[in-house]
Amino acid sequence: MTGKDTNNKAATIDVMAENLNVGEMVDGDKDQNNDSKIERYCYDNDTTNCVKYGGLYQWAEMMNLPFECNSKSCADSIKPNHQGICPDGWRLLTYNDFYIVVHADGNDAGVKGVRSTGFGGLNYTGYSLIGAGYLWNYGFKNLNETTYWHYPEEAIRGGDINVKSFSGRQNNTSTAITSQDANKTHGFSVRCVKISK
Repeated sequence: MTGKDTNNKAATIDVMAENLNVGEMVDGDKDQNNDSKIERYCYDNDTTNCVKYGGLYQWAEMMNLPFECNSKSCADSIKPNHQGICPDGWRLLTYNDFYIVVHADGNDAGVKGVRSTGFGGLNYTGYSLIGAGYLWNYGFKNLNETTYWHYPEEAIRGGDINVKSFSGRQNNTSTAITSQDANKTHGFSVRCVKISK
Protein backbone atom coordinates (compact mmCIF):
# COMPACT_ATOMS: atom_id res chain seq x y z
CA MET A 1 0.00 0.00 0.00
CA THR A 2 1.04 3.59 -0.57
CA GLY A 3 0.53 6.37 1.91
CA LYS A 4 2.32 9.08 3.86
CA ASP A 5 5.06 8.38 6.41
CA THR A 6 5.77 10.26 9.64
CA ASN A 7 7.65 12.93 7.62
CA ASN A 8 4.58 13.39 5.37
CA LYS A 9 6.45 11.85 2.44
CA ALA A 10 4.94 9.29 0.06
CA ALA A 11 5.91 5.73 1.00
CA THR A 12 4.93 2.26 -0.20
CA ILE A 13 5.03 -0.89 1.93
CA ASP A 14 3.77 -4.47 1.70
CA VAL A 15 2.36 -5.63 5.05
CA MET A 16 0.98 -9.03 6.03
CA ALA A 17 -2.81 -8.92 6.29
CA GLU A 18 -2.79 -11.28 9.27
CA ASN A 19 -0.97 -11.55 12.58
CA LEU A 20 2.00 -13.90 12.63
CA ASN A 21 1.35 -17.41 13.93
CA VAL A 22 4.59 -19.37 14.26
CA GLY A 23 6.21 -21.38 17.02
CA GLU A 24 5.37 -23.90 19.70
CA MET A 25 2.64 -22.99 22.17
CA VAL A 26 3.60 -22.44 25.79
CA ASP A 27 1.08 -21.81 28.56
CA GLY A 28 0.37 -18.19 29.42
CA ASP A 29 1.71 -18.56 32.97
CA LYS A 30 5.20 -19.34 31.61
CA ASP A 31 7.88 -17.21 30.00
CA GLN A 32 9.04 -17.74 26.42
CA ASN A 33 12.53 -18.54 27.66
CA ASN A 34 13.74 -21.41 25.46
CA ASP A 35 16.19 -19.64 23.15
CA SER A 36 16.55 -22.73 20.94
CA LYS A 37 13.06 -22.43 19.41
CA ILE A 38 10.25 -19.99 18.69
CA GLU A 39 7.53 -20.02 21.33
CA ARG A 40 4.08 -18.43 21.21
CA TYR A 41 1.08 -17.90 23.43
CA CYS A 42 -2.40 -18.73 22.19
CA TYR A 43 -5.24 -16.83 23.85
CA ASP A 44 -6.69 -18.93 26.72
CA ASN A 45 -4.02 -21.58 25.92
CA ASP A 46 -6.20 -22.66 22.97
CA THR A 47 -4.39 -23.27 19.67
CA THR A 48 -7.56 -22.54 17.68
CA ASN A 49 -7.23 -18.95 18.91
CA CYS A 50 -3.74 -18.79 17.39
CA VAL A 51 -5.21 -19.91 14.06
CA LYS A 52 -7.87 -17.20 14.21
CA TYR A 53 -5.99 -14.33 15.87
CA GLY A 54 -2.29 -15.18 15.52
CA GLY A 55 0.20 -15.92 18.27
CA LEU A 56 1.14 -13.61 21.12
CA TYR A 57 4.84 -12.98 21.76
CA GLN A 58 7.09 -11.44 24.38
CA TRP A 59 9.43 -8.74 23.06
CA ALA A 60 12.65 -10.78 23.06
CA GLU A 61 10.85 -13.68 21.39
CA MET A 62 9.46 -11.43 18.65
CA MET A 63 12.92 -9.94 18.16
CA ASN A 64 14.52 -13.42 18.05
CA LEU A 65 16.92 -12.32 20.78
CA PRO A 66 17.90 -14.16 23.98
CA PHE A 67 15.24 -14.25 26.70
CA GLU A 68 17.50 -12.13 28.93
CA CYS A 69 16.77 -9.17 26.63
CA ASN A 70 13.37 -8.94 28.35
CA SER A 71 15.12 -7.83 31.55
CA LYS A 72 18.06 -5.81 30.21
CA SER A 73 18.72 -3.39 27.39
CA CYS A 74 19.66 -5.07 24.12
CA ALA A 75 19.64 -1.87 22.06
CA ASP A 76 22.92 -2.83 20.39
CA SER A 77 21.22 -5.95 18.96
CA ILE A 78 18.40 -4.04 17.25
CA LYS A 79 19.13 -3.83 13.54
CA PRO A 80 17.60 -1.77 10.74
CA ASN A 81 14.99 -3.95 8.99
CA HIS A 82 15.02 -6.22 12.05
CA GLN A 83 13.76 -9.62 10.94
CA GLY A 84 13.01 -11.11 14.33
CA ILE A 85 10.71 -14.12 13.92
CA CYS A 86 9.36 -12.91 10.57
CA PRO A 87 10.02 -15.13 7.52
CA ASP A 88 13.06 -14.53 5.33
CA GLY A 89 12.57 -11.42 3.23
CA TRP A 90 10.32 -9.83 5.85
CA ARG A 91 10.94 -7.58 8.87
CA LEU A 92 9.06 -6.49 11.97
CA LEU A 93 6.47 -3.72 11.75
CA THR A 94 7.70 -0.30 12.96
CA TYR A 95 5.77 2.74 14.18
CA ASN A 96 6.45 4.43 10.82
CA ASP A 97 4.98 1.40 9.00
CA PHE A 98 1.78 1.54 11.02
CA TYR A 99 1.60 5.29 10.40
CA ILE A 100 1.81 4.63 6.64
CA VAL A 101 -1.00 2.06 6.91
CA VAL A 102 -3.24 4.51 8.78
CA HIS A 103 -2.40 7.27 6.28
CA ALA A 104 -2.76 5.04 3.20
CA ASP A 105 -4.15 6.50 0.00
CA GLY A 106 -7.93 6.11 -0.06
CA ASN A 107 -8.26 5.71 3.71
CA ASP A 108 -10.21 8.72 4.92
CA ALA A 109 -11.27 7.01 8.16
CA GLY A 110 -7.95 6.96 10.04
CA VAL A 111 -7.48 4.00 12.37
CA LYS A 112 -11.11 2.97 11.81
CA GLY A 113 -10.13 2.28 8.19
CA VAL A 114 -7.37 -0.06 9.43
CA ARG A 115 -9.47 -2.18 11.81
CA SER A 116 -11.42 -5.15 10.49
CA THR A 117 -15.19 -4.87 10.25
CA GLY A 118 -15.50 -7.32 13.14
CA PHE A 119 -13.30 -5.04 15.25
CA GLY A 120 -15.33 -1.85 14.88
CA GLY A 121 -13.63 -0.78 11.66
CA LEU A 122 -14.11 -0.34 7.94
CA ASN A 123 -10.92 -2.10 6.72
CA TYR A 124 -10.37 0.34 3.84
CA THR A 125 -6.64 -0.49 3.85
CA GLY A 126 -6.92 -4.30 3.86
CA TYR A 127 -4.74 -4.37 6.99
CA SER A 128 -7.53 -6.23 8.83
CA LEU A 129 -6.46 -5.32 12.36
CA ILE A 130 -8.33 -7.63 14.75
CA GLY A 131 -8.98 -7.69 18.48
CA ALA A 132 -6.47 -10.42 19.26
CA GLY A 133 -6.38 -9.62 22.97
CA TYR A 134 -3.05 -9.85 24.78
CA LEU A 135 -1.19 -11.46 27.67
CA TRP A 136 -0.64 -8.97 30.51
CA ASN A 137 1.21 -10.07 33.66
CA TYR A 138 0.62 -13.70 32.61
CA GLY A 139 -3.16 -13.33 32.25
CA PHE A 140 -5.09 -13.19 28.97
CA LYS A 141 -7.17 -10.05 28.49
CA ASN A 142 -9.74 -8.39 26.20
CA LEU A 143 -10.18 -10.73 23.24
CA ASN A 144 -12.17 -8.96 20.47
CA GLU A 145 -11.86 -5.67 22.38
CA THR A 146 -8.20 -4.63 22.31
CA THR A 147 -4.92 -5.52 20.62
CA TYR A 148 -1.30 -4.60 21.32
CA TRP A 149 1.92 -5.11 19.41
CA HIS A 150 5.56 -4.53 20.36
CA TYR A 151 7.64 -2.40 18.01
CA PRO A 152 11.26 -3.47 17.41
CA GLU A 153 12.57 -0.86 19.82
CA GLU A 154 12.96 -0.36 23.52
CA ALA A 155 11.05 2.26 25.50
CA ILE A 156 12.10 5.79 24.74
CA ARG A 157 9.68 7.85 26.79
CA GLY A 158 10.51 7.03 30.38
CA GLY A 159 10.14 4.04 32.59
CA ASP A 160 12.86 1.43 32.96
CA ILE A 161 14.23 0.97 29.45
CA ASN A 162 15.71 -2.38 30.50
CA VAL A 163 12.28 -3.99 30.84
CA LYS A 164 10.10 -1.84 28.57
CA SER A 165 9.30 -1.90 24.87
CA PHE A 166 7.69 0.77 22.75
CA SER A 167 4.34 -0.67 21.68
CA GLY A 168 1.19 0.11 19.72
CA ARG A 169 -2.37 -0.31 20.99
CA GLN A 170 -5.85 -0.20 19.52
CA ASN A 171 -9.28 -0.99 20.85
CA ASN A 172 -12.51 -1.35 18.90
CA THR A 173 -13.40 2.33 19.37
CA SER A 174 -9.95 3.96 18.96
CA THR A 175 -9.84 7.14 16.90
CA ALA A 176 -6.08 7.84 17.00
CA ILE A 177 -2.77 6.07 16.63
CA THR A 178 -1.99 5.06 20.19
CA SER A 179 1.35 3.93 21.58
CA GLN A 180 2.88 3.44 24.99
CA ASP A 181 5.63 1.75 26.94
CA ALA A 182 4.88 -1.84 27.93
CA ASN A 183 6.67 -4.61 29.78
CA LYS A 184 8.72 -6.73 27.41
CA THR A 185 7.25 -9.87 28.99
CA HIS A 186 3.69 -9.01 27.89
CA GLY A 187 2.42 -11.20 25.05
CA PHE A 188 1.44 -9.14 22.02
CA SER A 189 0.60 -9.70 18.33
CA VAL A 190 3.24 -9.48 15.57
CA ARG A 191 2.96 -8.16 12.00
CA CYS A 192 5.64 -8.38 9.33
CA VAL A 193 6.54 -6.05 6.45
CA LYS A 194 8.23 -7.13 3.21
CA ILE A 195 11.78 -5.82 2.91
CA SER A 196 11.90 -3.56 -0.13
CA LYS A 197 14.65 -4.23 -2.64
